[in-house]
Amino acid sequence: MARGPGRSLQIDPHPARDDRELRTVCDDAAMGRWDAPRDLIAATGYNWDRRVFRLQVLARQGVRLRWAETWAAAEPDNPDALVMLAHVQALRAILAGRNESQELADLAWQTTVQAADAAPPDPSPWLVLMALARTLAQDGALMQDLWTETCRRDPYSREGHHEMLAFLMPRHQGGSAMMFDWAHERTHQTPQGTPIPVVLLVAQAEHHQHRLRQNPRGLGLSLNPWADCPDIDRVLERWWYYRSPQPHANFADDANYLAYALCLAGRHAEAREVFEAIGPFATRTPWGFTGDAQQLFLQHRERAVNPPQTPRWRRSN
Repeated sequence: MARGPGRSLQIDPHPARDDRELRTVCDDAAMGRWDAPRDLIAATGYNWDRRVFRLQVLARQGVRLRWAETWAAAEPDNPDALVMLAHVQALRAILAGRNESQELADLAWQTTVQAADAAPPDPSPWLVLMALARTLAQDGALMQDLWTETCRRDPYSREGHHEMLAFLMPRHQGGSAMMFDWAHERTHQTPQGTPIPVVLLVAQAEHHQHRLRQNPRGLGLSLNPWADCPDIDRVLERWWYYRSPQPHANFADDANYLAYALCLAGRHAEAREVFEAIGPFATRTPWGFTGDAQQLFLQHRERAVNPPQTPRWRRSN
């Protein structure tokens, strides 16, 4: 959602972002109703990007309620009901943690496999399996198999790339070199205009956070990973300048990463267009890496949209 530079915008934290239909359905789901989620997921059809986003957001509304189970019981032959339940059960298992509830993880895995069998073309169950494998199993061979199956169904899945990148992060089963090599390889193998190159910025932020975790006193805030970072320009040239006029479902997440990188690199003038496209949809990540997320977003947006005026006496002739 683009807004004019002179308008004051409040932060809008709703997980549905600018998906107005999803916002309405979230209200119904929060009250335990499953008919609206059913209709929305069915209407989304084969738009895999939007389907995955809506399933993920609705899963947050179902994790502490039972409407997904009620829907699956009422319509046992509906693949959408099964995949919705798989998302909810997987989120419960992930929130419980690796060592807390094997029973939840087993149930989620079983339901997700059933969902994959019920709708063979659908990549969303495979993304759920990737999330479960990344957080609970941490098996490299299994993760590679799941990645392959996801790519068979959706070669340029934004969520699939971010799941695989997360698995390759140093705090999981990979390392910084492996993570960066994979991110650069995928950036050059995907068509211009897809949001996949943003994985470069995610990798850069993760690498810096990993170094801070290892040596918080030695690094502190003295090392700015975004200064002269060539990956920022790669993201601009491979995604931003050629992006679709119809934003993808997770546009706000990716645009926030780009705005963050540009601002910390001191490139606020270039970030203005990005902030205007983001509108009120600030994200906690990555702004929260270096302080209060909302405060930093607002400060940098103000500097980008309304840059300080240079006094006339200091301007060059």
